Amino acid sequence: MTHLPRTLRLDLSDTLIFPAAAEPGEWAVPGGFCFWDDTEATLQGKRRQAFRAGFLGLASFGWSTLVEVVAATAEQRAAALAALAAHIHTAYGAPDLAAAGAAAAEEIGFAETLCQDHAPGTVLALERGMEGGEVRERFRTLHRRAEPPRGPMHSLPVFAIAEVDEAVEHPDLTKL
Repeated sequence: MTHLPRTLRLDLSDTLIFPAAAEPGEWAVPGGFCFWDDTEATLQGKRRQAFRAGFLGLASFGWSTLVEVVAATAEQRAAALAALAAHIHTAYGAPDLAAAGAAAAEEIGFAETLCQDHAPGTVLALERGMEGGEVRERFRTLHRRAEPPRGPMHSLPVFAIAEVDEAVEHPDLTKL
C-alpha cells in the first residue's frame, strides 16, 4: 500500500477561484506540468490562481487548494496513473500512450514522495511561483492543534467543516 494525495474541500472557495474545481475525494498530483508553456505574462485570472496554489484532481482535472494524505491500494494507484496518462495524451499531445504513461508515472511518483513521510489525514498545501524564469514549488503541511485554544474567538477547531447555505437572503431593511 502506498500513500497518495486526495483532494479536500473545506468550503466553496475552490469553485470561485479556479477555472474548474476538483471534486472532493479525487486522487491528485501537484500538476505543475499543466503550466509548462506559461510565462508570468500568460498566467492571468483563475489560471494564475491554479498555478499559484492548485493541485490537479485526476477525475475532473479541476484544481484543489488542499489535499490530504490517504492510503491507496495498488489498484487505486493504477487507476490514477491510467487516468493521468490518458489526460496527458489527449490534453497535452503526448506522442503515444507509452510516453504519456511515463510522464504520468513520474508525476504520480512525485505525489507519492510528498506523502511518504506523513500520516494519513495530514493536509498538504502548495505554493508555486516563478523565480528567475523557473517554476518553484513549495509544500507545507497543516496539522490539527493538540490542544485547541479557549475563548470566544476560538470556538471552532482548526479544520471544522462549516455547512454553507448557498441561498442568498435579501432582508427588507425598511422593516428593521
